[in-house]
Amino acid sequence: MGLVDKFKAGLRATQEKLSHEISRIVSGSPKLDQESLEELEFVLVGADLGMGAAQRIISAIKEGYESQGSGGVNVFSLARQEIAGVFNQPVVELHCGNGLTIVSLVGVNGTGKTTTSAKLAHRFQMNGGKTMLAACDTFRAAAVEQLKQWGQRLDVPVIAGSYGADPASVAHDAVIAALARKADYLFIDTAGRLHTKNNLMAELEKLHRVVDKQEPGAPHEVLLIVDATTGMNALSQAREFHRVVPLTGLVVTKLDGTSKGGMVVAIHDELKLPIKFVGLGEQADDLQPFDPTQFAEALFAD
Repeated sequence: MGLVDKFKAGLRATQEKLSHEISRIVSGSPKLDQESLEELEFVLVGADLGMGAAQRIISAIKEGYESQGSGGVNVFSLARQEIAGVFNQPVVELHCGNGLTIVSLVGVNGTGKTTTSAKLAHRFQMNGGKTMLAACDTFRAAAVEQLKQWGQRLDVPVIAGSYGADPASVAHDAVIAALARKADYLFIDTAGRLHTKNNLMAELEKLHRVVDKQEPGAPHEVLLIVDATTGMNALSQAREFHRVVPLTGLVVTKLDGTSKGGMVVAIHDELKLPIKFVGLGEQADDLQPFDPTQFAEALFAD
């Protein structure tokens, strides 16, 4: 399955909901009066696109109807153009320096950080890089074991401590090991934490300080992992994490299991954080780089 097809399959639930509602409104009101435009805006906001993006789409549709009439306007095409335009900066997958690139994966519980860490390590390993993993979610014994299993399956070394060990200490050892082995990438799987818990956020800051002491300027990437099924709750998570530990980008998981795929647009539109990768399935290669044009085409396929 090609990347375009993966996007379409992953966003099918969101696309089918949008397509059905938009077609119903447009066919029921060929002239698109104010009431129909408001209903259309409600549908777009309901798909978690965010108020800003929804209003821009409505403005484009209204302008098109006023200048061309209903016969010359393709609502889906206008929506695709507006969504693709939200992401107006090219996305760089990950920082790439001459030496070790350290990537910290952060987020609340249950978003898929451990699995995403492994999938990223696999992706960059397949591209010719030497990758390693650090099991810094020491509060959950299952997380350490899960990462070790992924490491064995993908042939990626995993640095881990004992259950309950200081996460910063594990990160310290992992950086030393990655430097010694001349690794290209070290992916740090951190513990899930609520963005409202100040003590846990302070602990994350400490981990990053320890990493920076071992490798100045690191972590080079801090990726927030958000679960697409949580919809707009992901936006409040992104706001708070970005305030405490400046983020360099987002990875959106479980995009294939939700009708709230528009939240990708809302988060980027407000915080201007690049969407680096999206999870479109369970397999190791189902984590894909985000492509705004293909995303827009899949979201508003007519």
